[in-house]
Amino acid sequence: MAKILIVDDAAFMRMMVKDSLSKAGYSDFLEAGNGEEAVAKYTESKPDLVLLDITMPVKDGIQALQSIKQANPQAKVIMCSAMGQEKMVVEAIRLGALDFIVKPFKPERLIQTVKNVLGD
Repeated sequence: MAKILIVDDAAFMRMMVKDSLSKAGYSDFLEAGNGEEAVAKYTESKPDLVLLDITMPVKDGIQALQSIKQANPQAKVIMCSAMGQEKMVVEAIRLGALDFIVKPFKPERLIQTVKNVLGD
């Protein structure tokens, strides 16, 4: 089963993501509250997938994505963005993010995106 790193500065958002993915059978989760923590956890645990929020303190999702991709060009990253962040999403895709979901997301869309990226 895939190990998934959920990165969001809002704890309730991480919980919602975990709940949705748990219902789809995923159970191995790591969490980070900002981009710096995300890069550290990624380097240490090598998760199969990273769900990365764009807007966060310390280091934003774009900077974290760049660091993660530097550490592992094959890293599978899905960006999570709020409405109106299209420019940042385009930049993230250019930097190697495989997909994105827009908050507030529908659980089905989240699960489908995760399955697509992981090839499940």
